[in-house]
Amino acid sequence: MNNSNTTVRGQESSLAKNKVLKNTYILLSMTLLFSALSGLVSYLMNISVVNPFITLGLYFITLYLTAKNKNNMSGIFWVFCLTGVLGFTLGPILNIYINNLSNGTEIVATAFMLTAIIFLSLSAYVNLTKKDFSFMGGFLTSGIIIAFGASIILLISSMMGYYFPLMMLGISSLFALLMCGLILYQTSSIINGGEDNYIMATVTLYISIYNLFTSLLHILAAFTGGDD
Repeated sequence: MNNSNTTVRGQESSLAKNKVLKNTYILLSMTLLFSALSGLVSYLMNISVVNPFITLGLYFITLYLTAKNKNNMSGIFWVFCLTGVLGFTLGPILNIYINNLSNGTEIVATAFMLTAIIFLSLSAYVNLTKKDFSFMGGFLTSGIIIAFGASIILLISSMMGYYFPLMMLGISSLFALLMCGLILYQTSSIINGGEDNYIMATVTLYISIYNLFTSLLHILAAFTGGDD
């Protein structure tokens, strides 16, 4: 009798995990498409500059509202608001690379393909092996806080006219590695039952993909970018 109950509970747990994973990937696909459309709109509008502090403010507001409403349907609305805001900021970023570098289009396309390959490969690895990457949680949190703080300092320095290209490249490389780790961690958390909310799982994976893409853009431009 106990074995039967254990089997039933195991099946229910497996079904719940699969449902979270399925819903996460569906919502992630939709938000990525919506984000791409938002980026295309801002690119076609030829917006060259977006105030980074306004962007950060909108990001944290929509992130807070998403987390607050993660257990109801309005959370989905705020997910689209969050990804729409971040997607809109891609337009000016793409304008900088495409219009200022002779091979800007190739750099953007390469960064996009690398991001897709990395995400799909890491996700497939976790799905196939079922490996638990929960041990990376503390390291990833600390690393992201440090990298984010350093990027804010560099942003303020650049606004004051002081530029540190090697440090910026180092932070981009660090962000790229951290985002790869975050993809492994979040996917593992869903598969092994540590994450049962597909809205927050979607947000984490989207932010990982977004930061990985922008970091790869900077890295590729640093090594292969050519001025007009």
